[in-house]
Parts: sequence; C-alpha cells; structure tokens
Amino acid sequence: MYQQFFNISQKPFSSAPDPAFLYMSDGHREALAHLRYGLENDAGFVLLTGEVGAGKTTVCRCLLEQVPLDADIAFILNPKLTPLELLASICDELHIDYSRGAGGKELVDAINDFLLTAHAQGRHTVLIIDEAQNLGFEVLEQIRMLTNLETNERKLLQIIMLGQPELQEKLADPKLKQLAQRISARHHLGPLNKAETMAYVRHRLAVAGLSPEVFSDGSLKKLFSLSAGIPRLINMICDRALLAAYTKGIHRVDTRLLTAAAGEVSGRGEKSRVGSPPFSPWLVAAIMIVVCLAALTLLLRHSRSRQSASSVKPAAPAVLELPKVGKDNKGDKNNAHLSFNLKYQAAEPFLSAVEWHDMEAAGRDKRAAMGDLLRLWGVSGFSPADKWGCQYAEKHGLRCLSAASGMAALRRLNRPVVLRLRGEQGRKSFVVLAADHGGWLDLRLAGRQWRVSPADLAQHWQGFYILIWRPPEDYGDSIRPGYRGPMVKWLAERLALIDGEEYNKQAGEAAYDSGLVRRVRRLQFRYNLIPDGIVGKETIILLNTLTAAGGPELRRSESAGLKLMGKS
Repeated sequence: MYQQFFNISQKPFSSAPDPAFLYMSDGHREALAHLRYGLENDAGFVLLTGEVGAGKTTVCRCLLEQVPLDADIAFILNPKLTPLELLASICDELHIDYSRGAGGKELVDAINDFLLTAHAQGRHTVLIIDEAQNLGFEVLEQIRMLTNLETNERKLLQIIMLGQPELQEKLADPKLKQLAQRISARHHLGPLNKAETMAYVRHRLAVAGLSPEVFSDGSLKKLFSLSAGIPRLINMICDRALLAAYTKGIHRVDTRLLTAAAGEVSGRGEKSRVGSPPFSPWLVAAIMIVVCLAALTLLLRHSRSRQSASSVKPAAPAVLELPKVGKDNKGDKNNAHLSFNLKYQAAEPFLSAVEWHDMEAAGRDKRAAMGDLLRLWGVSGFSPADKWGCQYAEKHGLRCLSAASGMAALRRLNRPVVLRLRGEQGRKSFVVLAADHGGWLDLRLAGRQWRVSPADLAQHWQGFYILIWRPPEDYGDSIRPGYRGPMVKWLAERLALIDGEEYNKQAGEAAYDSGLVRRVRRLQFRYNLIPDGIVGKETIILLNTLTAAGGPELRRSESAGLKLMGKS
C-alpha cells in the first residue's frame, strides 16, 4: 500500500524470508558457525536455542543454502510426534520405503540400511528438528538411540535441534543425561543489541532503496526498547510505522509515530512495551507458525533441488586448488557451481598417541603459537613474554579473525592458522597449521614440525582457530549496501579481477549498489560463505586469496603472483 508513496517496489520489513534482505548480526554468524562446524566435522548432536523470533529460522535457512551437494536432509517441522511417528517421518523425508504398520525395529533397520548405503557412497545424512522444545522424553530418547547408528570411523547420522530456551531446561533433566552428554556443539541465539537493531533497520531500508533517514535516530532507539531486539517484532513495528507515515502523508518516522504504530500492532495503544510484550501471544504464535512453515518449506525445496543435481563422489582427503583468476579465465557469471578444484592424494603416516601427547604438551602457551604464525607473515620480534598477539599484529598492519568452523572453511580461506586442540582431561593446547598437503597437514610450533592426517586432527581439534589477515588500506569494519568510499573501489577492482574484466580506474566515487551486492552474494554463495552481501572479514580474506594479494597460504594456489590488471 505504501510502496508507491515511498517509491519502492518491495516492502523493506516484510515477514517473508527474502534472501535479499538478509542481515546477520554477530550472534547469528556465531550460531551459524556452530552449525557449520557440526556439519563439517561429523558432530553427532548440535543444539541451537533462542527466543521466539530471534532468528533461528534465518540461521537455519543460511545453513541449508550451504549444505553440501552430497548431503541428504530430513527436516521435521512437527515435533509433537510419538517415537514411532518420528521414525516414520524420518523415513518419509529420506524417501525410505517401509511397509504400512511397520514397528519400531523395522523402521530403525530401514533407516540404518539407508545410512550405511549413503556412507558407502560418500554421502552424509542430516536430521534437522525445529521447535524441538516440544519433543517428549520418549521421543528424545529415541533420537538418542539413533545416534548409536555408526561405523568404526564416524556417526552415520548428524542431528541438529532448534528450539526455544525451554529445550535447554528439558535437556538438563537427569533422565536425559546421556543425550545431553552427546551434544558436541551448542549455542543460544540472543536478541539484537541496540546498535545491531539500528543497523538491521538501516540495512533493510538500504536494500529496499529507502534512505536510512526515514527513521529518526530517536525512533530507532525507541524501537529497541519496544522490540527488545527481536527481529520479527522489529519487522512488524517498522512495517506498521511506514504504513502510518503513508496515511499521514509524511516521509519520516519519529518517536511518537513509531510508538503509536507499536501500540496499534499490539492492540494496547501507546502504553505497550515489549518488556511485558506489546503483542498478543496468540497473534505472535500464529504469525510465527505461518512464517516458519512457509520459510522452511521453501528452503527444504531449495535444498532438495540442489541435492537432486548432485553426483556421488568417493570419500577421500581433498586438496584445495583455487581457480586461476585473470584475463585468460573469464568468470562464468551464470554458473553458481563454479567452485574449488579438488584433487585426492594418499595420506602420509600419522602420529602415534605418544607423539600427539608430546605435541599437545608443547603447545600449552598460545603466545608461542601466535609468535610462529606472525613469523609466517614476516613479523618478528613477538615473544611469549608479550601478552596479546593480535594487538602486536595490528601494529604491523594485520588483523586477527577468531572463529569456529571446520577444515572446509580453512581450505576456503587458505591461510595458516593457530588451532586450539583438546588434550587430555580437556586441557587446551595451541599449534600452527602451516600447510595443507591434502592427505596430510603440516603442524608447527617453536621450531618443531609434525605431519598429521585430517582425520586424526579432527579427533583433537574442536574447530576453534585464530587466523591472521591483512586488511585493505582503508578498511574500517565492513562494507554494507549503500556504502560509499574507497573500500567500494577496492571491492569493485577485486571483483573485476576475479571475473576476468578490466576495472575502469577513471570512474568516479563508487557506491555499493545493488549490482555489486548481487556479485558479492554470488561469490559468497559460490564459496560457501553466508550470502548476505555484507563484505566482512571472511569475504575480504577470500577476495585477498582469490586475487593473490600477498601473505602466506595453506596451499599454494594457481592464482599466486597475479596482479590487478590495467590496460596492458
């Protein structure tokens, strides 16, 4: 109704899960990192909890967009099932045949046969259960039993449970102690803070083509107190505020208009506050159910459509080779599957248990590992006596990225890292992953060197790492839609190089417009980053890697030595 008044084609605060409006806060990114770690490292159980409307579905949607083509997904949307109904639903989702009236044993056997066949074909199977706080104790016990389906090397079924905070309370029950102990990664997704709430609104306005000035600073601060930082409530209030502005014939939302809009949505007038929620619980529940079902249905279809195009590949250690970038290799802008070139090598001999113990004992001090990593970047002078390695790196024009993920992510970023290992009795140790040779990895610390297999490393590494990278000269925080400045020019130059094009150096001040956003999202999707169009740390590291911007690499890429092209 108000689109024509504001001269836009889309509502910026629609509840529909449009990827173009995706905004990922630090909390969402951390939640996604935990889920990706679970997928990439064959973790048996992964748990994500959060309040209603906090963005669990958004994180799950991002995860599904990055699910490998060799993965089969079973998505349970209605967890209010009996144990037998759950097993039947899993069979239905995975297209496993079973006879009508089949009992629990027959269904479990059918699932086990499917998992063994998938494993032999190099495929992974993932069970995702939404609204898992509604699961009964008997059903949770049945889920635990499914994790017993395994080979000598790995679990055959990975399980991701999404739910409200009550799920954490339920899992704390002594009856479910065995299940709780099998959760290898868990994360609670909280609401947006005040700064993130303001950035969220401005991001959606920019994507829709509206000026961020449509909402006054005072109204955005008030929005945080009215919504408590819950994205779904933010959307509802802002959408109603824009409608109210249209009816009044004004192009700016102030604090009074926003408060009145929140009161109209809640049906409680201007006295409404989200602290004692401004929305009817029944209204919120109804909207939540409709939105979640619509979103997850679309996402599941998208995931399956990708899976149907996949081919079975043998399981083997992969060696990453980045695609060559330059004039002789024009980027196929329409090919969403252009990705890494993978080769396979036989593994070298691995470490013994004694050697692992020796390495972990040597790596108790993180500062020693940070010193070795800095030396790979040509930075000397840092010693274990110095307290903060990342602060020392910043003095030399470098930055740190601390994150949790798997080997696939490290191969994508293609930079040496400090790994945090899990030793005996849970003691932490740190070592530098200096090189990736596919079948074996080169670990270093204090002048010593070890060769390990990726499989062995996965038994000792929980996914946490510290990576050093070099930011562009004018780098501040991140590049978001609507941004102007020298960083946009830097971005356009890198994208042109990757796509095999020449960049017009005579062009005026560049703006991060919708065309560049689409190119960035395509690149992020191609390399399994969050396709949100926000050029953050991981995207900049990837751009540096693909354009050979200098610095040590895990594996020497074919793009090394290339420079930004001029007219020559």
